[in-house]
Amino acid sequence: MALDVERVREIAERVAASSGLELVEVEILGGGKARMLRVFLDKPAAAPVAEQVAENDPLAGMAEGVTHEDCARFSREFGTILDVEDVMPGSYTLEVSSPGLDRKLIKAADFTRFTGSRVKLTTRQPVGSNRHFEGRLESFKDGRLTLDLSVASHKSRKKMGAAAGEKIEIEFANVEKANLVPEI
Repeated sequence: MALDVERVREIAERVAASSGLELVEVEILGGGKARMLRVFLDKPAAAPVAEQVAENDPLAGMAEGVTHEDCARFSREFGTILDVEDVMPGSYTLEVSSPGLDRKLIKAADFTRFTGSRVKLTTRQPVGSNRHFEGRLESFKDGRLTLDLSVASHKSRKKMGAAAGEKIEIEFANVEKANLVPEI
C-alpha cells in the first residue's frame, strides 16, 4: 500500500478541528523503519483568557497556545486512526508539537494573522536584487505583503544592503520560505 500524504493531512485536519486546534503543517521524513511523521499544531486566536488579565502581565489577555496535553490528546486520537485505517503502512514515529516561536508562515491566512509581527523571508525570484528580507509585516492584502525593513537585525541589514530601512512589497506567490522572528 502506497503512502497517501493527502489522506494523512485530511485526517490530521479533522482530528485537530475536533479538538479546537489548527493544523499548521504535516511533514513526512525518512523512509523504511526510520520514517517520521511530524505534525505541528496551534490554537487559533481566541477570546482573551480572563485568568491571565493583570495590569503588569505582558501576556495579559493572550491565549495560552497549544499545550502539552493538547499534543498528547491529538497524538493518541490521530495515531489510532492512522493505525486502524492503515494510512501509514509499516512502522513510523509520530511527533506532535507546537510550531514554536519562530513558526513557519505557509498559508495566506498565516500572513493575515501575524500582521504586525517581525518576519524573515526568502523569495523565489529576487526583489530589488535581493532574495532575503527581515522586517515587520505591515500588511497583507490582495496577495501582496508589505514589509518595513527598518526593524531588521544588524546582520540582516548587511545582507539586504541598500534596501534596509525601506518598505518593500512582495507578491505572496514569490515567497519561498517565511518564519516569524521571536520578539522577547
